[in-house]
Parts: sequence; C-alpha cells; structure tokens
Amino acid sequence: MTPAEPDDWRVLLPARSVGGVPLALGVELRRRDRADARHWGNRPLRTATARDLVKDPGELFLAVRPLRRNDAGDSWIQGDAGWDAVRRPGPRYLPDQSRWFADLLSISRDSLLSGTAGDWLLLDPVASPLLWPHLQGAASRGIDLVPTERDTRLRWSDDIRIAVDIRAERGGGLGVAAEASISGEAFTGGSVHPIGDGGVYAHRVQGAEIELVLAPVALTPSVRALLTAPSAVTVAPVDRAAFFREAYPLLRRGAEIRAGAGVSMPDPPRPVPMLVLDFRPADVVAYDLCWDYPGYGRFPLDENPGASAIREPALEAEQRPAAVAAWTEITGLPFALTGALRDADAAEFVSAFVPMLEERGIAVHTTGTPRAYHELTGDPAITVNTVESSDPDWFDLGVIVRIEGRSIPFKPLFEALALHSTKLRMVDNTWFSLRHPAFDRLKELLDEAADLAEWETGPRISRAHLTLWEDFEDLADEALPARTWRAAVQDLPADPMSDPVPVPAGISAELRPYQREGFTRLARLWQHRLGGILADDMGLGKTLQLLALVAHAREAGGDAPWLVVAPTSVLPVWQREAARFAPGLRVAVADRTRVAHGVQLSDHIAGADLVLTTYAVLRLDAGAFAGRHWPGVILDEAQHVKNPATRLHQAVAALDATAVYAATGTPLENGLAELWAILALTCPGLFPSARRFREDFIQPVEQGKVPENAEGAPYRQGRIDLLRRRIRPFLIRRTKELVAPELPERQEQVLRIELGPAHRLRYDTVLQRERQKILGLLPDLDRHRFIVFRSLTMLRMLSLAPGLIDPEDAGIASRKVEELVERLLELRAEGHRALVFSQFTSFLTLAAERLRRAGLRVSYLDGSTRHRDRVVQEFREGEQDAFLLSLKAGGTGLTLTEADYVFLLDPWWNPAAEAQAADRAHRIGQRNRVFVYRMIAEGTIEEKVLALQERKARLASAVLDDEDLFAQTLTAQDIRELLA
Repeated sequence: MTPAEPDDWRVLLPARSVGGVPLALGVELRRRDRADARHWGNRPLRTATARDLVKDPGELFLAVRPLRRNDAGDSWIQGDAGWDAVRRPGPRYLPDQSRWFADLLSISRDSLLSGTAGDWLLLDPVASPLLWPHLQGAASRGIDLVPTERDTRLRWSDDIRIAVDIRAERGGGLGVAAEASISGEAFTGGSVHPIGDGGVYAHRVQGAEIELVLAPVALTPSVRALLTAPSAVTVAPVDRAAFFREAYPLLRRGAEIRAGAGVSMPDPPRPVPMLVLDFRPADVVAYDLCWDYPGYGRFPLDENPGASAIREPALEAEQRPAAVAAWTEITGLPFALTGALRDADAAEFVSAFVPMLEERGIAVHTTGTPRAYHELTGDPAITVNTVESSDPDWFDLGVIVRIEGRSIPFKPLFEALALHSTKLRMVDNTWFSLRHPAFDRLKELLDEAADLAEWETGPRISRAHLTLWEDFEDLADEALPARTWRAAVQDLPADPMSDPVPVPAGISAELRPYQREGFTRLARLWQHRLGGILADDMGLGKTLQLLALVAHAREAGGDAPWLVVAPTSVLPVWQREAARFAPGLRVAVADRTRVAHGVQLSDHIAGADLVLTTYAVLRLDAGAFAGRHWPGVILDEAQHVKNPATRLHQAVAALDATAVYAATGTPLENGLAELWAILALTCPGLFPSARRFREDFIQPVEQGKVPENAEGAPYRQGRIDLLRRRIRPFLIRRTKELVAPELPERQEQVLRIELGPAHRLRYDTVLQRERQKILGLLPDLDRHRFIVFRSLTMLRMLSLAPGLIDPEDAGIASRKVEELVERLLELRAEGHRALVFSQFTSFLTLAAERLRRAGLRVSYLDGSTRHRDRVVQEFREGEQDAFLLSLKAGGTGLTLTEADYVFLLDPWWNPAAEAQAADRAHRIGQRNRVFVYRMIAEGTIEEKVLALQERKARLASAVLDDEDLFAQTLTAQDIRELLA
C-alpha cells in the first residue's frame, strides 16, 4: 500500500468555495394573451405590467431564470448565467449554488421552454412536491430570490391562510370563491395562483408597482381547483345537496369555510366505527370492520382514507385507536378488517363480545338470518363418582355436569376439554365457557390420561393418579356450597343503614352509629344463615355488637343457646358485658371440662340463652360441644384459631353451627393463610380449598409468583382486589380514626437505646456465632425452622439484657430498663400512669424488680398470674405508677384507660399484637392523649424486626383497608436481613 502524503487527511474536510461568482434566482410575472377569436395564432410570453394586471391579465405565469452579480458587484444581471452554464460544476460559480440550480432544473425540467441560455423556466406546471422545499432552501445556499423588473417588489411569506367563501345566489344557488390572507393582507382568488400542491404566488397592483408574494402552503386538490378557477364557482339550486355531500367535505378539510348570509352549513359527516355481521350457513359468522358515514356510505376501518371526498382522516385517526383497543381487549382476537368465526367461537362472539363492543361505541349491523345464542353463565354443578372397574388397576369415573338446570352431554364436553377448547356450543345454540375454575381439574385429568381413544366406555384413570381424583372430588363437593353462598350474598343490602335493623329491646345500652351499622350487617348475615368477621379496631365495642346480635336472634324466635368461645382472660369480660348490656339473656359459663364439672354439658347449660367457654375447654371437650346443634357460634379474639392444622381449629370446624362469627381486631397477623383459616370457619365454601387459596392469592401476593405472561405488580394488585371483593360482604371493619373521632390523639414514637460497652461486646460476639450457624441452615429453612427461630429469639432477648441468656452476665446493666426508670419517675411527678409491655416474662420480672428498687409502685400481670381480675381492678382503682403486663396475657380483653402512656419494651414479629397492647389505653372512655413509646436497642436485631413489622402492617392494610399492596411473609431472605 502506497504511503499517503502527510496532509492527505484534508480530503475529509468540506470543500471550500473560493472565488466563485454568486448567483441569484430571478423571478418575473409573465403574461400571455388568452386564446380567443382575436388571438388564434402564436401567443408569445412577455413581462406582465401593472397596466396588464389592471386591464387584462390574460394568462399569467411565474417564471424564473438564473442571474449573476455584475462585475461591479452592485446589481444582478443575466449575462452568461444561462441554465447550461450555472448547472455545470466548475470554477466559474460557487459549487453549492450550482448544485442548487441543477437540482431546480431537474425538478422543473418538463416546463423548460428550450435548452438555450437565457430562457425562462415556468414554475406553474411543476407538480413535484420537492419544488417548494427546494425554493425555501435557497437562502441557506446564499441564493437570493430577486425580481427582474424594477417596478416589481418580491417577498416570501410563511404566514398564509386560505379561506373559502360560500354565498347564497339568487334562485337558491351558491357561489363559491377562494381567498388568501398573506401576512394579514387579503388577496382575492383571481390574484392567487397555485403551483403544485405545495404553495401559491399572489400579485396585486399598488400604484405603478406590482407586489409579488411567494407563499408555501399545503393545498388539497379541491382548494387548488378553486384557486385555479378564473372566477367564482357556481352551484345550481338542483345541485346544492350534492355539493354539500360531495365537494363541501373536501373543501372544509383544506381551507377555512366562511358562510355568507342565508347559507346554512351542514354538520360534517362523522365516522362511526361499525361491525357488520353476516350470518352464514353451518354456524359461520363473518364480520367486517368499517367506518359508517350515515347517509354517505361505508369504508374500511383502515389507516389510509385515500382521496375520498367523504372520509374525515382526522376524526378517523382520533377514533381508530379506541376502536382497535376495544376489539382486542374484548375479543382477544388480533385486529383484522375481515374475518369469520364458527361454532362455539361464533356463539361467544355474537352473544358475549358484540354487546360489549356496542357498549364501547362500535355500531353493529347484521345481514343474513341472525341466530340467537344464549350463554349459560351459571356455575357448573359437578357430581363425581369413582367406582372400582373390572380392571383392579383402574377407576371408572362417573361425571354429571349441570348448568342452569341443563344437563351437558358427556362426549362433546370431554372431547372439548381434551382438545383444550375454551368454550362449548350445544345443539340448541346455548354455549358456556370452559374457563370456569370448576373445569380446571377436569383439564388436568385429561392431560394426565393416556389419550382420549382409550375411553371407549367412559373416562378412566390409573390408581397412581389417586391424588388427582381427590382434588377433583373436592372441587365437585364445593361447587354447590359456593353457589349457595353467592345466591345469598346477592340479597344482602349494599347500604346497611338504608334499612337498619332495630336494636333489640333486651339491650340496655345506646349503640353508637357505627355500632348500629355493625349490628345491622351482622343481623343481615344471620338472616341469610351466613357467618362473618367483625374486625373493628380494638376498643370499639365488638362485644356489645355481638350481644345485640344474640338478643336479636332470641327475640326473633331463634333457637338457643348461642356459644361464645374466648380466651380464658376474656371470659370474665363477656360475663360482665352480658350482665350489663343484655341482662335478659340467661348466661351459662362452661369454663371447665365435663370431667371437671362432673356433669354432662347439656345438663350444665340447660335453659341458657348464651354459653360462654374457653378455647382450652373447647379443645379438650370437643366431642361434647360437637354433639349438639348451635344456632350461632361467636369466636372472640379469633386469631387463636388462625392455624387450621391445630386441634383447636379442628374442634371449631367440627361444631354443628348454623353460622359462625369471628371477632378480632387482627384477622390477618402474619400472612393470608391465617385469614383463610378464619374464613374457612365463618364462611365455608367462600374459597374452594386451602390449596386453591394458596395458588390464587398467597403465592402471587406474598411470594410474588405470577403467570408467565402476566406483569408482576398489576397481577398481584388484581389478586388483592379480587380478594377484597370476595371477603367484603363478610368482613365488617371500622377503624378508630373513621368512627370514633372524639377519641384523643394517639402519638407514637420510637425510642432508640444505645447498648452499653459491655452489653455491645457481648451481643456482637453472640451475633457472629449465631449468624454463621443460621445462614448455614437457611437452604433448608422448613426443616430447621425451630432451630433458626430459637437462635433469633436468643438474639432478641440478648438485645434486652445479657443476664436473660447467661446468669453470669446479670451484672451487665440494661440501659433500656434504666431509661424506663427515668421516664416513669418523670411521669409520676407529672401525674401520669403507664402500661409497660414485654413478650418476655423474664425481662418483665427483671424490669419490675428494678422499678420497685427505684421507689415506683407497680402492678404485674402475666400468664401465670392468679386472680387476674383482682390485679386489674387494683390498678384501675389504686395509685400504682405503672402496670407491667406480658404481651400475651395483657394484650387482649382489657380496658385500662386510667393510663395514658404505653411502653413497648421489645418489638414483636406481629405489629397487630403490639397495636392491641397499645389499645388497652387508647379506647372508648379515654379522655387524655395517649403516648406510645417503642423502645428499640440500636444496632441489634430489634431494628430489623421493626422494619419487618412495617412490611406485615402493609400486607394487612392491603387486604383489610385501602392501602397499596407491598408485603411478603417471613422468608429466608428476611432472616438474612435480620442478621445483616
């Protein structure tokens, strides 16, 4: 390769124009006599004068030719600047300008009169859309547009508007003329001449001079034709309607329309998206999507209107996206202007999709002989029988499916499911969707079967698929109750206060408005033999509302007795509340088992209207309680039955009860599975099964599992919205902020306590050891969950006081306790009293001893405390400075409004449990502002638990309230973050 010269790179730079002669484009208005009897021969072109334009313009043309600077440089002349000369590259003229003139000649070649230098180029015949942009680009090349005559003034204007005047003529006809407004000055139609579809030139005489204006503007063919007309266009009276139907839409699209006196403009034709259905033989329905212009005709619903005089491109472009979106969203079909559907697809399209398309603004027109299709929308009632077949390794399956009372033929149903069809049409033109959940297990069965050809006498499946049969039978068993639930719920009034149920005469209390509303909703549920969940905030009087329900049922002649199951600590509250608010109810307390009572349960509760028992007694004496009928069962503090695997949950499920009502301020504590457990008792049949609930809600909401083709966040939000809708009729939930605004403010604050040096050293040492152990167990968390949580609990206790873990560290002070002592001493001086909660009784005991040494008077309550009511009453009536309570024993069933400060010594996994504890003081009857302090040891696992609380609180809000969804349950990743 030959080496390049050192400065050869300069060829990459733009060529410089040096020494060329500048060029300009000379512009002239030229005239030719009109062709008539006087001018029958050759009609030469000449320069148009002002006198010509005033007297007889003849035929006018806009002509151009190249000019160059004279030698003196003070004027433009033609000289030797002919077309042939200026278009050839060379040193004579500037290269950029030569190329510009060559391009202009190429654009306008057909109008060149001859090839000799000095000839004019007429622009009027040039139709190329490139002409006006090319003229507009002359200035960027340094090319001026100049008049060739001294008495002509030439200017360029981008400010032009075309208007069409339509005036009434004598006899009912019309006169139509165009006018241009250029830079605010009017030019009549005869003085405005279009060149192609991209611009006009206009002229007028001012004194002895001609003003010539060039103006680029987009012209429609109709407006261009009107500008070209030598005078106003006339419309005969008989053609007036045709003019407005055919020509007026074209003019309106290209110019401003001005109506004269006596002229009424019709509304422009508006396109309507239309679906044309053609019913053909053999259950075929063909369709066309088009624009319908009423009175004008139909056109394809495409994106290219073409040059139709009728169609309105702007209106079509505005409406088409909505029509296309409606089509794709409703039908699920790709958008196509034409198509055909048959059989079940045609039935679904006509009966389901077409009405929905009409609701979205798409008109429908039918041809042929329409067929009436009817969709069966009822829930399939499936009866399944599995019997031993002659082959011991196979089961025979008997399936009966009925929808809206119609029996579905066996063979077409199972063939459709085997082929994974989404719908099935019957011979009577009814059809139904196979997307119903009831058919899911049937589809799975067919997927696992060998193939349809083996079913000569009916469906069969191997014994190896027994679990699939069990799932299928579960689905069939649940179909009827689910349908019964939905039918009953439809009768529930949307607004409970539109027809409130009167408060029973046996209730000796004035119910607050929200309590009357809650009672009415409970009474409506009871009327339909439905259960529910009363999930009002703590302290809003759930017990009173439920007592009103029992009294209402008794006064309505219902059976007795009702059963209330509550924690042992809450049982005395029910006794007091019943005696106070429903003195007419005969109450029996079954707080001991049959063995302890020495009598049969039926004898012990004989004659009672209301039976009170504890969860412990129910679990131990489940058979006795399940052996009789209960018209109503109330589960107070129902979070005790949140685990369906426990004997307690099973004992409640075994009760023979007409309806079950759960009362809890925390129906959802740690996850959605707990909510399902309570709903399974109160609303059996609302959700098909624990497995289905886990797939439909727990996995997408808590674990982020969504279908492959679904977008994560919207899908999860859709699941939570569906869950809310499903439980809304059965869940009664009001917050204090909503229904008890008279309650004083509750102020919450996190107190961050720094560990002492010796405490910090001990904590960090143990943390490193436990972190290594726990992280090694996380890959198999389910198997080692107990060990992991034992280590986490140890770290939480170590955050409080080292002596709780190792007695030898008892001498290491707990700064959290010291901080508590200082604050309680200050509060006593100010006349305040406090509740102090901890979930660790060992730490609570340690704190109580330290407080007493500081001279503070304290009461103490944990699960081992005997005479619980007496201890509570002593605090309420006494002068103790603080009441120390374990979170489990003191978090429910107490009203302690004598205190207005609450200290939570350690965070619990469940934020709802802490909220319950704080609500012992912040409830109806409190008159002072309540201050809640969460004491957190800095730099410990307690900070991570606090963050986990916030996540769980958002899950509860997402399901029970109206907050955005963002939550997960405690996972291996959560545990890693706790140890970070």
